[in-house]
Amino acid sequence: MRRILLTTAALVMGAPALAAPTSVPIALTHVRIIDGTGAAPIEDATVVMQDGHILAAGKHVALPKHTRVLDRSGDTIMPGIISDHSHVGQYDGVTTGSRFYTRDNIIAALSQYRHYGVTTVTALGNNVPDVFDPLRKDAHAGKTPADLFGVDQGIGVPRGAPPVDLEPDQLFRPKTADEARQDVDRMADEGTDLVKIWVDNFDGTLHVKMTPEIIAAVVDESHKRNLRVAAHIHDLHDAEHVVAAGVDILAHGVRDKPVTPDLVATLKSRGIWYIATLQLDEASTAWADRAPWTQTPFTIAGLSMPLLDQVRDPAWQAKHTTGKLADFARTSLAMNLQNLKTLYDAGVKIGFGTDSGAMPLRVPGVAEHRELDLTVQAGLTPLETIHIATQNAAALLNLPDRGVIAPGKRADLLVVAGNPATNIADAHQIVETWENGTAVSGPLPLKAKGEN
Repeated sequence: MRRILLTTAALVMGAPALAAPTSVPIALTHVRIIDGTGAAPIEDATVVMQDGHILAAGKHVALPKHTRVLDRSGDTIMPGIISDHSHVGQYDGVTTGSRFYTRDNIIAALSQYRHYGVTTVTALGNNVPDVFDPLRKDAHAGKTPADLFGVDQGIGVPRGAPPVDLEPDQLFRPKTADEARQDVDRMADEGTDLVKIWVDNFDGTLHVKMTPEIIAAVVDESHKRNLRVAAHIHDLHDAEHVVAAGVDILAHGVRDKPVTPDLVATLKSRGIWYIATLQLDEASTAWADRAPWTQTPFTIAGLSMPLLDQVRDPAWQAKHTTGKLADFARTSLAMNLQNLKTLYDAGVKIGFGTDSGAMPLRVPGVAEHRELDLTVQAGLTPLETIHIATQNAAALLNLPDRGVIAPGKRADLLVVAGNPATNIADAHQIVETWENGTAVSGPLPLKAKGEN
């Protein structure tokens, strides 16, 4: 049995490390399957795939003729991670700006997501349709490193949220309800997957919020166009307000106060999705604090050299580890962890996202793995956490073709060493990520067993 080392060249270039797309069946044998449903793992199992889809999965699987067999003894296969809330094309290195919204920059980000086991990315707003729409079409056709969904533009507030300078084709800031309806219609005509609104005032740093009239108009027009609305919130009051207005997704967790029984009951009864984005606030301080996870090779592999230089700078660390913003981030994370556990235990629908890619400290791929860790820290089990990041995340996007390991589903697979069902940290031991019939190595290539 020969062994194959997944090459650095494949990692850097995003090239397939094990196989080009082929109609020949491929079997990964002697694996532990975590199927994404929350069920107990299946030991010493086999997954067979062909043409980018799963043919069979389980124990005692009969292999089709001419199957290429890859022995993965001791490894675990789980569905590829699905992000319900990320961003693309927002920065380069440590500099943010609209000029970075380019196809090449986005492809590079999708490649990094893929190497970290994220096979579906949802870019939740600030997208330029002329770039994003054809790229999304290519992604659905399997021509990019990971699949891509998202929000064309999004709807913000004049002189308010989001507090960044964006081009007119990247974000709408309607002043009237009629303008808001027109913006929704334009997004619908462009083929947006969702509509996004920004409601938060960013801890009082913004003096205006989206008016009730604008929120109502966006929700009403979106629903007329069969689109769901995701709301950027932080505070309990804003969450209650947008839920009463009819939004479908809370794109961030409630982070100022404990969620109320009434809000919990409403979220559950109406099937409103909740994406905690725990890593968002953690990223604000963890790099300056030199948290242990920020020092691992697995994490550092995802950083650009400018970002690595920045987070290692003692002056930058001293500036960001203390003060009002750091305190706000830490208290927000603590409340977010508490509220996630409350909502999960109550049976509210929980999606998976991190706001990765919105700014340099929210590192694509790295953020998603930290979200796994933090979700377990909140009190969920590893299997519950994986279920949220796979089957649940797919359900939020209305994508029944992925998120679980079962015949007929997409063969979007994350192969890791160890058993993340008992230790979520093993999910970071990435051997390879399969999608569209090809595999790429993790950010730190591990040796993978070769063919029988």
